[in-house]
Amino acid sequence: MKAKQLLSSISGIAAICVWMFAMPLSAQKPAAKPQLGEWWNEKSPGTTLYTTDAKKLPLISVKGNKFVDPQGNVILFRGLSISDPDKLASQGHWNREHFVKVQEMGAKVVRIPIHPAAWRGRTPAEYLKLLDQAVGWCTELNMYIMLDWHSIGNLTTGLFQDPMYETTLQETYNFWSTVARHYAGHNTIAFWELFNEPTTYRGQLGQVNWNEWKQICENEITIIRAYNPQAVVLVAGFDWAYDLTPIREAPINAQNIGYTTHPYAHKGPQRPWETKWELDFGFAADSYPVVATEFGGAEAGASDSYGPSIIRYLESKGISWLVWCFDPEWGPTLIKDWNYTLTPAGEFAKNIMTNPHP
Repeated sequence: MKAKQLLSSISGIAAICVWMFAMPLSAQKPAAKPQLGEWWNEKSPGTTLYTTDAKKLPLISVKGNKFVDPQGNVILFRGLSISDPDKLASQGHWNREHFVKVQEMGAKVVRIPIHPAAWRGRTPAEYLKLLDQAVGWCTELNMYIMLDWHSIGNLTTGLFQDPMYETTLQETYNFWSTVARHYAGHNTIAFWELFNEPTTYRGQLGQVNWNEWKQICENEITIIRAYNPQAVVLVAGFDWAYDLTPIREAPINAQNIGYTTHPYAHKGPQRPWETKWELDFGFAADSYPVVATEFGGAEAGASDSYGPSIIRYLESKGISWLVWCFDPEWGPTLIKDWNYTLTPAGEFAKNIMTNPHP
């Protein structure tokens, strides 16, 4: 009996094996389920705050038309723009030594231009790792940071001067939400420059009016302040961030802000530049803090040449300033090569920053 049962069992097992091998492979086991990430647990880039030495540098704020420290001392900032961190990292120059060289120039503030193409290409999470390093290095070296969303064009039409500047209103809002959350309460980031250079490129990028731009800027300020109430936000005017005349009639409706201008030499007739500078942006410094966040090609010369003239004018108005650019490839350049050989403009800027006039 047991032998018959054993033979019957073996026969059954053999039959099952024959049946399984005869089946298509796809029918032998359940199809694998798609591997989906746990999207309900994913965090936005920047969710984790960067808090290392967050209060080491004194907090900068606005009082009237000046920038002040916690004791109320007025500070006129002098500094420079580096090139995009993604470019520097890709070329092997993103390191603490680069910022040491900036410090040796006498800079009190470093402008960091973040191009939309680089922000997307590296991904926000990876880009923040570069910015974390910059914040750490600058804090150690006693320099403040200005974060600059470095686009050139017309956000209202979605048209831009070059592909590297292409962005959207949604991406711009997301960018400021991300960095404001990540660096909330960190004193080293003293300035938040909303948009590098608004322009219609002589009509090629469509139309925009000040009320539209004003609303966009106020939205950005609201987003930043939701995370970082202490942020000093900088707003650009039109004509590649040169023209501030619209604020005569309709200033930005927000506190603790400043305005930016880019007073390159070609923006007005020469000798005297000062008359046009006063009409186009200088008047604003009587009521608000103003920062010349970008200009270049300024070098020593006759007292009525561009270099001495622009520095003398900015300082006489109490306008803080940063020169472009601490990179041998992005002109007007301050250095000739990666040995940090200074150009004439670099020598002029260093002399002014290391030996500022009272």
